[in-house]
This record gives sequence, C-alpha cells and structure tokens, in this order.
Amino acid sequence: MFGDMMGMLGKVKEFQAKMKEAQENLGHLTESAEAGAGMVKVTVNGRKQLVSLTIDPELAQPEDREMLQDLIVAAVNRAMENIESKIKAQIQQSTEGILPNIPGLDLSQFMK
Repeated sequence: MFGDMMGMLGKVKEFQAKMKEAQENLGHLTESAEAGAGMVKVTVNGRKQLVSLTIDPELAQPEDREMLQDLIVAAVNRAMENIESKIKAQIQQSTEGILPNIPGLDLSQFMK
C-alpha cells in the first residue's frame, strides 16, 4: 500500500511538471483568423493573447469606425475559438501516458 501511495505521488509530480511544460509551450502555438474578406486579420497564441492585428487601410476612415470594431471582434473571436483545439492537443500530448485516458476529462481547465 505504501509503495502504491509513493507511486501515486510520483505520478502527481510528473503530471505537474508536464502541465508546467505544456503551459510554457502554449505561447508558441498560434492561430490566425480574418473577417471582412481579409480586411481585418488577427493572430492569437495558445495563452489566448492577441499577438498580431492587421487592418486594411481602407477601413481606417472615421465613417467606418463601427464596422471596423465589429470586424476586429469577429476576427479575434474566430481565432480564439480555433486555438482551443490546438491547446487541447498540446495538453493531451504533453500529459500522454501519465494519467489514464478518461473520456470527457478536459485538462485545459488547468491551463489558466
């Protein structure tokens, strides 16, 4: 029984190390998206940070301000949705073999 407990503690420490490594690697994941037929382009990273924003100069007119705001929001939201699958894949790859494969277990909640 004591050996099982020590083995379990070892797995927990290994899991923690792998999760930390996965968190560090999330900054290297990127996903880009666009809105308005490419007039607004954004790139986000796996830490869910906006790292790049490109706006077509034609949208920089004062009368297009509201549309520009809407396009930026749409592009950022699309990129954030798309990065989720990359984040989950990175976490799954980093923790593979440490924990049993439990259907429905989403480890990305530990990445905040």
